[in-house]
Amino acid sequence: MPPASLLAGLGGGVVASAAVLWFATGSGIVALAFVLAAGVLLGGVVLLDRVRGPSEEGSLAAPDWSVTVAAIERAGEAIAITDRANRMVCANLFFLDSFGANAAPPALPMERAGLEAVTLLARNAWRDGSAALEEVEASDETRWQIIATRAGRGDDHLIWRLKPLARSGGESLQALDLAGPFGRMLSRAGIESAITTADGVIRAVSAGFAERAAGDERASLVGQDFVSFLRSDERDRIFFAREGRGGTPQTLVDVPLVNPEERVTAAGPDEATSLMLLIDSGVGIGSGWDGASQAGVAQLDALLAQLPLGLAMTDRDGRFLFANEAFLRSVGREGRGLPAFPTDLVTREDKAALSDAVRRHGRGPATSGDVAVRLTNSPEEPVSLGLAGVRGLGEAAVLLSLADTSQENQLRRQVAQATKMQAVGQLAGGVAHDFNNVLTAIIGTCDLMLLRHIPGDSDYDDIQQIRANSNRAASLTRQLLAFSRQQTLRPEIIQLPDVVSEVSPLIKRLLGEKIAYYVQHDRNLGPVRADPQQLEQVIMNLAVNARDAIQGNGGPARGNGQGRISLFTRSLQAKQVMQLGSEVLPAADYTVLIVQDTGGGIPPHVLPKLFEPFFTTKEQGKGTGLGLSTAYGIVKQSGGFIFADNITDKGGHPVGARFTVYFPVHRGEVPKRRPVQEIVSSDWSAGGKVLLVEDEDMVRTVAERALTRAGYEVTPCANGEEGLAAILEGTTAFDVVVSDVVMPGMDGPAMVRAIRARLPNIPVLFMSGYAEEQLRRDIDIPDMHFIAKPFSVASIGDKVGAVLREARAEQGAGAGS
Repeated sequence: MPPASLLAGLGGGVVASAAVLWFATGSGIVALAFVLAAGVLLGGVVLLDRVRGPSEEGSLAAPDWSVTVAAIERAGEAIAITDRANRMVCANLFFLDSFGANAAPPALPMERAGLEAVTLLARNAWRDGSAALEEVEASDETRWQIIATRAGRGDDHLIWRLKPLARSGGESLQALDLAGPFGRMLSRAGIESAITTADGVIRAVSAGFAERAAGDERASLVGQDFVSFLRSDERDRIFFAREGRGGTPQTLVDVPLVNPEERVTAAGPDEATSLMLLIDSGVGIGSGWDGASQAGVAQLDALLAQLPLGLAMTDRDGRFLFANEAFLRSVGREGRGLPAFPTDLVTREDKAALSDAVRRHGRGPATSGDVAVRLTNSPEEPVSLGLAGVRGLGEAAVLLSLADTSQENQLRRQVAQATKMQAVGQLAGGVAHDFNNVLTAIIGTCDLMLLRHIPGDSDYDDIQQIRANSNRAASLTRQLLAFSRQQTLRPEIIQLPDVVSEVSPLIKRLLGEKIAYYVQHDRNLGPVRADPQQLEQVIMNLAVNARDAIQGNGGPARGNGQGRISLFTRSLQAKQVMQLGSEVLPAADYTVLIVQDTGGGIPPHVLPKLFEPFFTTKEQGKGTGLGLSTAYGIVKQSGGFIFADNITDKGGHPVGARFTVYFPVHRGEVPKRRPVQEIVSSDWSAGGKVLLVEDEDMVRTVAERALTRAGYEVTPCANGEEGLAAILEGTTAFDVVVSDVVMPGMDGPAMVRAIRARLPNIPVLFMSGYAEEQLRRDIDIPDMHFIAKPFSVASIGDKVGAVLREARAEQGAGAGS
């Protein structure tokens, strides 16, 4: 379209010509006709120009990319614009410093996986208009968040926005790469930086600091004294020594790098580091300090927003002025902002100490230090809060620093919990083993006494009561062994729905009519390797725990009509496990069992203790605290994982609990073991000579009497040395060795190895309160048999008879061949 000035000029010419024509002819009609004709002609020109559209030199001029570059300059965000051919059109300085001028997205300096992800991002952005990548790692191990958006008159450009992701906790010090883009960004903002030790020795500097301090941005200043590169005048203003009085004054800010992992090193516990910031005031000596302080405050605010450390500033009265996102995240106030004072963030006991520290650093000399406080959002874990006095920055007087150690604290709690569970498991296993010896003697003695009494005798009922209580105690020891993962399992290749269907009728009877029971199975579930009987116990324990939670919550959850327990089975692929991002669950294929209820959820303070033995929230006498710990032990011994969490409603309130059990999908065949045919002792009439080795006198006595009554000739020994000596004497040809595993001096496996060296074919039967699978894995003696303690008089006789029968059958087969 013609410019407006041209149109205005043509209109003026037409009017002037019409006036001349009217004056010359004296006819207004002729002049009016001339104006109308000229107007039609001018209108046609405009219409023709609109139909033709803008020309090469039309009104939409070619974009001025220098203006675009100025518009996209943004601290802490790399921005680039590419065309359809993935050619760089323009980029801001942060992008150029981070990737270089030759790195046009998606061809960024990354490993193959990262390049493929960014290339896919570009294709999705061209197709959908925008696409995002939450996290990708560059070749220098920097992690970036990338967003690509289609733009332009013809949607023929992509705008790339790349934000560096700050590392949390212990990685925050490594994220301060002063020699890289981060240091260059600070230098452009007029802030030179260095990291020093507590003694003022330089550990790292930015290129700008090296340029101003030594005249060469590539100069290595590591190991030199930080103060040696500075000087001060009679007014205590700080300058770079190399620049002299002609340089600009600097505001020095000392930021303690609060990192618990950094505080204890080979150099000792005092080896702390600080981030030294020299903020260029931008004024000469004769200028006032007001402008300098205002410029410094603006620069410091921009810096704090970008640092991966949690930083905040207060005035001299201790009121908060500013805090970055990392600080808010560390104190648990994301999205809520800051309170009025730092003391509002700590527990009541620590308020006075923190208030005094802030006042001391704000009004006294510019010093730095730290104070241990407990935050209100995590009062059980003290944190170290760094304080540094700053001067020359207007109202800002104290700089607070707090590392975001949430991930470290979580890992520390997990390690402590795992260590505690392991220690309790070892203790429980040891107690169960020793208690099984006592129960073996009690149950065996009761069996021997019952052989001399008949129903109706005065002592018969009492002996039966003792035996029943002993068996009840034996079930408790089995639960302890299950928790400590030391019980005997008989694993099989099974499908979870089959086990659920077996135990469901019993669960329905336990739940009653007021609690609904719902089951749903996924398709294509992989088989798992587990003991079906023990797995039924896991499901029963979880169901009973859910029932008690519903009943203990005053009945069914509000809004549900009745209580409900749901049981699901799900298939989980390895790629789905990776998406979960769990640090505990390895990437593999799992068959998942989920048990959830409407019992109101689990209190947060109970969740960490849920699987501990003897921990219960029930009234005294109504729970042993071993149900969930037993389920935990069985699942872990089967190679699985179990987790507990809460189900919440739309408002975030817990309405029920959920237990999720992950069993790895079994691949391959089960190792075949030769079955032992169980027979009763009466089937073995040939007798036999038994070497019995047991260090516990009461167990040895019961076993000797039981085997003697079964028709065997028994030679008892109190330890491994005596048992080996009985074999080496050669006076008796023993048919079988029955031995305890754990004994003082020479234990059972060591004795059996020495015996097998002389009698390689002699059958061996081990007795122990520990798990059979664990013993077979640790002992690794071929053709051994096992009987778990506590055992009855009949069971020890039957087991010895079965072992001798199998040995005679093998000898007969060998002789026949």
